[in-house]
Amino acid sequence: QTKSLDMRGKYLSLIFTGWLISAAVNASEDHNWSYSGESGPANWAALEKNSSWGTAQSPVNIIAANAQPDANRNRPLALDYRQRTLINNVINNGHSIQFDFAAGDALAYQGRRFDLMQIHFHSPSEHTLNGIRYPVELHLVHINKAEAEYTVLAFFGFEGRSLNIKAIEQNIPAQTGESLNIGKAIDFSKLFPRHLTPRFEYTGSLTTPPCTEGVNWIIFEDPIELSKDTLDVIRQAMPVNNYRNTQPLNGRTAHWVVN
Repeated sequence: QTKSLDMRGKYLSLIFTGWLISAAVNASEDHNWSYSGESGPANWAALEKNSSWGTAQSPVNIIAANAQPDANRNRPLALDYRQRTLINNVINNGHSIQFDFAAGDALAYQGRRFDLMQIHFHSPSEHTLNGIRYPVELHLVHINKAEAEYTVLAFFGFEGRSLNIKAIEQNIPAQTGESLNIGKAIDFSKLFPRHLTPRFEYTGSLTTPPCTEGVNWIIFEDPIELSKDTLDVIRQAMPVNNYRNTQPLNGRTAHWVVN
């Protein structure tokens, strides 16, 4: 009987964990908030029922000189992506352009597996580096469902000429609420920097409501170069200035990882 109760407890815990994950993801797609006016970031907390922001919010301004350098942290990052990662669909959710991925790609971080869920864009960037706000920021959102924990890879981007991402550029729904089932693959080797370091790591939150905390942020110091055409088509489909202002660190430490 005790074993049965234990199993029931674990089952209920998994259901509750799944509900928390679903609530956080779906809330970010609700349309009761925006990036301007009365429903803008300054009023997000008031718009969320029973919501109270904590003291570990994101994004933040990372000051490189204040980051704690560490050449041998016990927080390894290993990517487990296929050579061509399959995009299931893309949606214009009114806040950003979001590409959802098929199951199978993941990363290992702090000894745990985080499955790739989606990639979305902010223009200009949400995080700043030494007070500099880049033209665009890409977020690759990963989740460990067993622990309801997120790890987000963040890349700063600037306008250049070297990188054209046709699987993204050619599949941008222009209208809010529009989605496309595309079933195309993307080669992330064209997106990622050649090396996974240097990078900054800190613990924060989602940057959209419900701004859930306990998120692992991994921010690459070297920006990536995106073509003007790619940037233009993304920006035209998103709200102007779809970013949240930087939040206080409140004693948190950003680590500069160089190994």
